[in-house]
Formats: sequence, structure tokens, C-alpha cells
Amino acid sequence: MASAYLDLIRIRFLMMLAYRVNYYSGIVIYAINIGAYYFLWAAIYGEQEQLGGFTLAQMTTYVAVSWMARAFYFNNLDREIANEIRDGSVAIQFIRPYSYLIVKLMQGFGEGIFRLLLFMVPGLVIVCLLFPVKLPTDPAIWLIYLVMLLFSFLINTQLNMLTGLFAFFVENNEGMLRMKRVLVDLFSGVIIPISFFPGWLAAVMKWFPFQAITYLPSSVFTGRTAEGEALHVLGLQIVWFAVLIIPILLIWRRARTRLFVQGG
Repeated sequence: MASAYLDLIRIRFLMMLAYRVNYYSGIVIYAINIGAYYFLWAAIYGEQEQLGGFTLAQMTTYVAVSWMARAFYFNNLDREIANEIRDGSVAIQFIRPYSYLIVKLMQGFGEGIFRLLLFMVPGLVIVCLLFPVKLPTDPAIWLIYLVMLLFSFLINTQLNMLTGLFAFFVENNEGMLRMKRVLVDLFSGVIIPISFFPGWLAAVMKWFPFQAITYLPSSVFTGRTAEGEALHVLGLQIVWFAVLIIPILLIWRRARTRLFVQGG
């Protein structure tokens, strides 16, 4: 069974490889986004040395790393799951000898590996050549960040699964899919670091898993979070990963009794 799941990773990777030109153009688009944010933040900082706990150098690195990390953990599993529920193809998964949820996770991971190798890594190299990004020199920071990046993918994928599975309970969850994407980008810290949020909103965000996707790992990578606290941050990601498993399993169990097919 384990080999079958590994094959799913390989197959999704090869599928993504067939459309690799789209991701090469994506590198250019992400670089333009990062450049726009860099000049925007440079104008906001002006003569100030620090804002929201970030120096301009840290902010530049934070923006670059956050957007490139998004290239790795981003996937469309929520839309895939919703489409399979609406057209009824998910029904066959109930009788197959493997977990549908793990299958989607492995497919997402195969896509993530492709994005890591052919999007994130070359994109980060290009961005470092264009903008004053300062990468850490301590191998320990790189190691713990890679582990955190994995949990970023897992937590984001769990949120995608939750959103996609709601298609069992509504006829069309397109609005929910779009809202989830906006919420993740905004409250994970990709667009604005959470330290820039109003105090009450930053406190509220501590009770949601969004910050564990981007803000916390990127804060460790940029040195804003001390190396001694990095394991604590990783622990928060592990806690959120464990917590999110519960609603996914509950919704999946209840959803199995509610399947209906739209169309013929």
C-alpha cells in the first residue's frame, strides 16, 4: 500500500512536469510580485530602521521567502475534491482499498515537490540576484525551516481538504473556495506580516492555524524569531496539524452518508 501512495506522488509530479512552461512563467510573475512589494515596503519604511519588529532587510527577505514558500505549499486540492464530489466520481473511492484523503494528500505532495524543485528553488535564486535578500548562513536554521515548510504544506492542504469536503453539504461551494484562498493569503502573513495587524486582530489570529502556514516559519527564517524559540514555533505547527485532523475525519465520516450527484 505504501508503494501505491509513493506512485501517486510520482504520477502527479510527472503530470506537473508536462506543464512546466506554465511554472517558468510563474517564476517571472512571482518575481514581479516580490519586486512590487519590495519597492512598496521600501517607500513605507523611508528613513525608519524598523517597523512591526522587522528591519527593511528582514522585510525584504520575509517577502521573498514567503512568496516562494507559497509556491511550494499552494495547491488546488480543495477545487479538485469539490469537483469530484459534484460529478459523483468520489463515490467509487468509498469501495477502494485505500484512503481517499491520503490519496489527495499524496497527489498534493507530488505537486509540491515539483513546485519546490522547479519553481521555488530557481525562483528564490533569481529573486536573490535581483533584490537585497539576506539568507541565513546557519545550517540549523535551514534545516528547521525545511521541516516547518513541510508542515506549512500539510496545514494548508488540511484547510483545502476541509473546504473541498464542504461540497458534500452545499450544492456549490465556489464562494467558499474563493473566500478560503483570500483568508489564507491575508491571515497567513503572505500579504502583510501579522505583526502589522492591530493588536486585537493579531491576538485573535493566535487561535487560528493561518499564521502557522507562512508567518511563523518565515519569521524564524529571517531571524526575527530567535533560534532558541524555533522549536516552540515548530511545536505550534505540529499541534495545529494534529488538531485539524479531527474535523477532517469527522466531516469525512458524516459526508459519506450525504453524497448526491449533480447532473446526469
